[in-house]
Amino acid sequence: MRIFIVKRLLLGILVLFGVITVTFVLVRIIPSDPAAQWVGPRATVAQIEAARMELGLNDSVFVQYADFISDLMRGDLGKSIRTHQPVMKELKTFLPATLELVWISTFFGVFIGLYLGVLSAQRKDQWVDHLCRFFSVATVSIPSFWVGLLLQSVFYGHFDILPLGERLSMNVKLFNEIPDITGMLLFDSLITGNTVVFFDALKHLILPGFVMALFPIGLVARMTRSALLEILNEDYIVAARSYGLPERIIMWSYALKNSLGPTATVVTLAIGFTLVNTFLVESIFSWPGIGNYIASAIVSLDYPAIMGVTIFSAVSYVFLNLVADLVIALDPRVRI
Repeated sequence: MRIFIVKRLLLGILVLFGVITVTFVLVRIIPSDPAAQWVGPRATVAQIEAARMELGLNDSVFVQYADFISDLMRGDLGKSIRTHQPVMKELKTFLPATLELVWISTFFGVFIGLYLGVLSAQRKDQWVDHLCRFFSVATVSIPSFWVGLLLQSVFYGHFDILPLGERLSMNVKLFNEIPDITGMLLFDSLITGNTVVFFDALKHLILPGFVMALFPIGLVARMTRSALLEILNEDYIVAARSYGLPERIIMWSYALKNSLGPTATVVTLAIGFTLVNTFLVESIFSWPGIGNYIASAIVSLDYPAIMGVTIFSAVSYVFLNLVADLVIALDPRVRI
């Protein structure tokens, strides 16, 4: 197991190195002038040249790459061209809002997907199975931005029962003390007993959380159904049925437990996809997370911020894949 983990870590480092290199080259060949953006629209030629010296843009690409890797090893992602703030500091500021949205949507998406997958396998080739499969395919196929805009139009535009976006209402921000312990409003308001902030934050989380949960629901439901249909034909399932065990116990205690290996892989990949998909969803719902941050960075060609978010996404994917491999390796039937 130790050798397996070391190999996966080394492979992950190689993948990260490749992602960093490709992203670094791409942001450098984009036609833009970071020095002019750094000093502002009314800067003189001398100020722009001084900015180029400060940012190291006069050096060759190889020297810039070596300096970037050296700074990255110290945890320094550089300064944002747009805000002049350290990228690492800004990521820490925007990350909690994104993680709150991702974890909540993934949690409910996985449990709903598992239930639909089990229900579909139990009712194979019945109308319930066809309905669950249609729903799971639709949730994976429909663009999240279209669903988000549709939900905004229905629940905010027509019924006015859910907010359009943001994390809190303006009245709550003005007249209540907002707890800031972890940056996750639901958790912070819950442990501090601030019910006003908690329920308002929960209300704002419903629409973007539902949009984010659609992909995990469909993916987990399809994988669970497929795995269960294979397992339900195994000898030990037939033996359990011959003993007269209730179908509910056979399905949830025996079959589902043995299907969690491939499902765990899908779940970790779904989390990674959800983390990337949040960039678009946050822009639609004005959610103050990394998605909004990277959208502004791309529009302004803020390449240090683009590099920072790309590295964070790549590290997340590598870590989640390692977790999936470890979960599968814990199965005694698997030989690494």
